[in-house]
Order: sequence, then structure tokens, then C-alpha cells
Amino acid sequence: MLDIKFIRENKDLVALAAKKKHIDFDVDKLIQADDKRRTHQTSSEKLRAEQNAASNDIASAKTIEERTKLISDMKLVKIELEKDEEALKIVMKEWQLLMLQVPNIPDMSVPDGNSDADNQEIKTWGEKTDFAFEAKDHIEIMTRLGLLDLERGQKVHGFRGYFLTGDGVRLCFAIWNYALDFFSKKNFTPVIPPIMVRKFNLFGTGYLPQGEEDMYKTQDGDYLAGTAEVPIMGLHSDEILTVTELPKKYLGFSPCYRREAGAHGKDVRGLIRVNEFYKLEQVVLCEANHELSVKYHDEVNRNTEEFIESLGIPYRTVINCGADLGLGQVKKYDIELWVPKEIKYREISSASYFHDFQTRRLNIRYRDAEGTMRYVHSLNSTAIPTPRILVSLVENFQQADGTIKIPEALVKYFGKNQIG
Repeated sequence: MLDIKFIRENKDLVALAAKKKHIDFDVDKLIQADDKRRTHQTSSEKLRAEQNAASNDIASAKTIEERTKLISDMKLVKIELEKDEEALKIVMKEWQLLMLQVPNIPDMSVPDGNSDADNQEIKTWGEKTDFAFEAKDHIEIMTRLGLLDLERGQKVHGFRGYFLTGDGVRLCFAIWNYALDFFSKKNFTPVIPPIMVRKFNLFGTGYLPQGEEDMYKTQDGDYLAGTAEVPIMGLHSDEILTVTELPKKYLGFSPCYRREAGAHGKDVRGLIRVNEFYKLEQVVLCEANHELSVKYHDEVNRNTEEFIESLGIPYRTVINCGADLGLGQVKKYDIELWVPKEIKYREISSASYFHDFQTRRLNIRYRDAEGTMRYVHSLNSTAIPTPRILVSLVENFQQADGTIKIPEALVKYFGKNQIG
């Protein structure tokens, strides 16, 4: 959420932000609603002051006639006040809904584009794996070795269902334990958050109101979050932090749930796009300073790059174009891993910063060194998701004899150096 004062003073910039992000938003409509809100607020405050003054006059009236007239006049003021307050309630609902739709301003370095196809490659690492034999995809490899059962997964869950079994499970645990050690050394505090969250947290992080079709909702009206970012951002909602507490760096581990609405038939084979998975997520809260946000954005993205490099998986990093940014994101990087059988890169991680977009919604503040109250800045980045990483890991480390070589960094956690 942006400050309404900023929006009014920079409405052309907000309109350009919506255009760059390909978001349908009418800033003039918000300004008109804000004008109505201000008018009704001013009128209500004036009438309330008149009502208070009339109450004092009635109490000090010296005659019955004077008191009767003042009471009659106050009744008229009360009627007008009730009308104004009711009108203000209606206007406030419209204003609040429009405020939740205001896009954050993307950084100047964000390229234009119409879709993720227009994201710009800024880095590649590692040589694309070249085999002296015919490479197989992760489904064939994992099924043959008893690591994956898609047929029974779909029988139990339906579309996008899967079972990981045997060494497929052990490999996930090895990745989780290695990631816990790796990111803890980066001074992140591990957190296992509640993944069933109240609606407030999804509005606060910007996943609502526009993304509801992609979420699982409980009978009680709560939601199953698609990332640990959501509950961790709620951890300090309505709190005032001290500047000495910042930055706060959390490593969230949780199951994640996404409907993948509208993605039927897209990337559906195997473990690329599933409805439930596990993910480690980096979340950072820092002082309200653009340079600090940029610094931590590069840092959390680099953390994941280093993790991938330690596994020896070729990857590339892209800067996301305007159309591939969410409502609140100022800038985003994606890391994409090389998938040999498909001869393409597949996204494994996203790193974003938001300035105070989320923290205004969640009311997370701090007092700076001068004692001024400010909203903190927020950032997040995928540390690593499972089982998606298995797609690239298995395909890049497949051997001619049908076995899978275990990356050296994982051997300590997996207990052996190959599967099969």
C-alpha cells in the first residue's frame, strides 16, 4: 500500500507504474474517492464539533425555552451527522478497496515487457550439462529407481498429485538439512510458521484481493498460504520495533499450497508445477532506506545463487520485466536451473523487495535514530523449494548406468554418494 499523500502528489507516476506492470488501475477514480472521503470527514468533524458545543450550551442554558430550542437544533445536527457518517462508511469501503489495488512503483532498472518471456538474462553460471548418452527426464529416472510414484499420487490427490518414496524422501531431507545449515551461517533465524493464516495476512502481503483463485480456503474462512513469507510477515504486524533490532532475517520452512489456477495443461508433467510442496524462504525486515533494500535484495538473491553453485547445478539469473512483477514488488530477480531433457532453464527462486508496501498494510514500524516513526522495508527470496529442485538435480546428475550421482555438498546429509 502506498501513502495517499504520495499518490495524490505523484498520480502520473502511479499511472505509469500500473501501465508498466500491466495492471488495470484507474488512479483518477481513487483520487475522486479520496476527495469524497475528505469532504465527508471534514463535514462530519464540523458537525461533531457543533454537537459537542450544543451539548455544552444545553447544560448551561438558563431557561426552559432556551434549552428546548437548543435541543431541537441539536437533533437536526445529529440527523445531518448520521447522514454524513453513513455516507462516509460507503465512501471508505470504496476508497479502501481502491487503495488495495494501487501498484507499487517499479525501480528504474526494471525493463519493459509483456510477459515472463521478456525477462532479461543478467548472469549465467556453469556449463550446460552435455551427456555422451541419451538423457532421460526426471520422471523416468525417479520412477525406475523407486523415488517417485505419479500414478498413485494422482489416484490419491488427483491432478498434480505425487508420492515421493524411499531415497526420493531422503534426498529432500538432505536438501532441507543442508539448506538449514547453509542459510543459518548467513545469520538467518530459522522459523517454522503456521501456514494456515487469516485473511488479514494475505491482504497485508499483497496476495489479496487479486490472487484468491490461486489459494486454498478452509471452511472457517482461513487460507493455506503458498509461501512462508505470508505468516512470517505477519509475525511483527502492529508492532513497533527498535532500530537496533534491524535487520531481522528469518528463514522460514513450511509446506506450501497453490491451486495453480489457470495453469491446467501448463508445465504439468512431473514435479515442475504441483499443488503442495515444501519451501525454505528468506524474509528480511530492514530500515526504511532504498539503498539498504537494494543491498539486501542483492544479498538474498546471491545467497540462493551460492546454494545452487554449491550443488553444481547450472543456472541463469534474470531481472523480471514490468509485466512479470506483482502488485507490491519494486524489483524482482528469478533464478532458473538448467533442465537437460527439456533443453531449457526452469525457475527455481524469486527474490523481491517492496519498500514499505507490505509493512504499511501490516503496520510494522520502528523508531529511527532521531526517534521518528517509520515503516520498515521488507524483502523476501526463495531459499530452495522441494520437490521442484529434484527435477534439475536428478537430470543433471544422471549417469550412463541409470544411477544418480549425489552432489558432494549433500553426501554428508544423504549418507551415500549415489542412488541406484
